[in-house]
Amino acid sequence: MPELKSPHLTNIQMWQAWKEQGDIEAKKSLIENYLPLVDFVTNRMAIGLPKNVIKDDLASNGVMGLIDAIEKFDYKRGLQFETYASWRIRGSIIDGLRQGDWVPRSVREKAKRVEDAYQVLEQQYMRSVSDAEVSRYLQITEKEFTVMLQDISVASICSLEDPIREEESETRMSLLVDDKAKKPEQTVHEVYLKESLVKGIDRLTEKERTVVSLFYYEELSLSEIAEVMSLSPSRISQLHSKAILRLRGVLAKHKDQLMQQ
Repeated sequence: MPELKSPHLTNIQMWQAWKEQGDIEAKKSLIENYLPLVDFVTNRMAIGLPKNVIKDDLASNGVMGLIDAIEKFDYKRGLQFETYASWRIRGSIIDGLRQGDWVPRSVREKAKRVEDAYQVLEQQYMRSVSDAEVSRYLQITEKEFTVMLQDISVASICSLEDPIREEESETRMSLLVDDKAKKPEQTVHEVYLKESLVKGIDRLTEKERTVVSLFYYEELSLSEIAEVMSLSPSRISQLHSKAILRLRGVLAKHKDQLMQQ
């Protein structure tokens, strides 16, 4: 995480002034204090994106996410704001990318084909399937499958940020952040979702699990992960894409069950 600026008030005093008294200056101070988070998330997400994506646009969307986080965060619950805000910033940046429709339709279609293949095959065999099995299902060579993964690698960054329900803004990964009290039935859905994620992660290969862990929990960039694992950045990108597409299959099944309720 980046080093935050030191305000003239303590962190808790700023939160108290903003939340308890509606002090706009305190809110501005909080925004300024946590702006390095926007730079941190923006720089991390910018790696691997197409050259037509302007970094300043990502940062602008990120600032909106930070402001939203500051407005909604309940400091009294003792949760870590940096973690909560990072997901809000990330979500806001991804919303901006979606609105810009930066992923070509052909790439989205390829991603959906691979996702469907993983979902069908892993449900059929009840295990992690190999590249060869997926290639046969798609009726392409393993070399063509590798190229396809490379093509869709830039699209996989948004995969875990899709809404749980089409009409809602809450995303799959946001469920890992406890930002407010949940209704009992919603809690049941979330418990089942987390169980589904655990099962999905268990089906990943060792290298895929490592990439997911380092990227989403240790917050390393793909290039940093490549260095840690002594693999090429393109190989790490492929592992990340395969892991996300496998998990999407698990989460799609969960989403279908939610929609039926």
